[in-house]
Amino acid sequence: MSAFTRAIIIVLDSAGVGELPDAGAYGDEGSSTIPHTAEAVGGLHLPTLESLGLGRIVPIRGVVPVTHPAGAFGKLTERSAGKDSTTGHWELMGIILERPFPTYPNGFPRDLIEPFEREIGTKVLGNYAASGTEIIQQLGPEHLRTQRPIVYTSADSVFQIAAHEDVIPVPRLYEMCEIARRILTGEHSVSRVIARPFVGAPGAFKRTDRRRDFSLPPPTPTLLDDAVQAGLTVVGVGKIPDLFAGRGITRSVHTHDDLDGITQTVQAMDETREGIIFANLVDLDTKFGHRNDPHGYAADLTSIDAKLPAILEALRPKDLLMVTADHGNDPTTPSTDHSREYVPLLIAGPGVRGGVDLGTRRTFADVGATVAEALGVVWTGPGESVLNLLLGVGTRQ
Repeated sequence: MSAFTRAIIIVLDSAGVGELPDAGAYGDEGSSTIPHTAEAVGGLHLPTLESLGLGRIVPIRGVVPVTHPAGAFGKLTERSAGKDSTTGHWELMGIILERPFPTYPNGFPRDLIEPFEREIGTKVLGNYAASGTEIIQQLGPEHLRTQRPIVYTSADSVFQIAAHEDVIPVPRLYEMCEIARRILTGEHSVSRVIARPFVGAPGAFKRTDRRRDFSLPPPTPTLLDDAVQAGLTVVGVGKIPDLFAGRGITRSVHTHDDLDGITQTVQAMDETREGIIFANLVDLDTKFGHRNDPHGYAADLTSIDAKLPAILEALRPKDLLMVTADHGNDPTTPSTDHSREYVPLLIAGPGVRGGVDLGTRRTFADVGATVAEALGVVWTGPGESVLNLLLGVGTRQ
């Protein structure tokens, strides 16, 4: 009999806890997202995460390293090359990439842009690396006048298309993204093509929550694929379905923001008897990390922490809750890019021993391996399960 019947995985997008040994090779030496955010705001108040053992992973101002945490705690090392959201999530579910996705700091070459323009029937604006909120303010008026989509990238492996919802309807914007996704193959296989719809008038443009990511399909089966093959339900909350190109997902749930992400996760827990509920809380990254806003980052993290008890209260006797991240994005550094960091791992549930120090794990894939063993899913991919540590010697069911 499986030790657990459900696994609930919450990814705090970008919530890193300190530089990896190879951070210098990525320009991220010294990055430490949560600890530096805490210092910048004079301390964090995160009683729920604190109770699970967050303060035992690394020193965080305002977060007490409680002696007897309710959860098991540790940190994960990214083995894959890169620091992209897709890379991080794929590794959590058992795919380790040997080389990073391509990036385009100087914009996309003409041999990519010209075929794209031909297929969509119009020229594009932009085609350079920029902040998404800034480029729509810069090019938005010209976009309204010419009705040309705005194409841009960032330090991440992304091809982003921004358009005003009244100029290019969202369904057409999605079609343009699908065209770009078909073109971006081979050496130009960026991890994500992202639709970035916005509304408003010049000087007051605002992105909407109708963003959609068009990711590469995973190159090999993930733990999610194997779980579905085993007959389990897999609910993807937030951008999870997009990051896996819909693979290994039996139900997708759209969210408006991070707090809605928690609400939708609780709803999924009420409706799903067994399987995996996998949620991503993206605002920490997109709204605050990329904008170098430690106060906003701290406020969002505080709000998430205040709502996490709803998930804890919804846990059933054979539930496994895992809280982790996919990379860092230190809002206190000059860079607005993701940062190459360790990520936290907190595991809780009625059947989990509290206070277990999981140490520093060698790969994010330990999450997928643990979920597989916990749910009785056959898994032959990378990662080492920590299930025995969670249950204690002689206590496994």
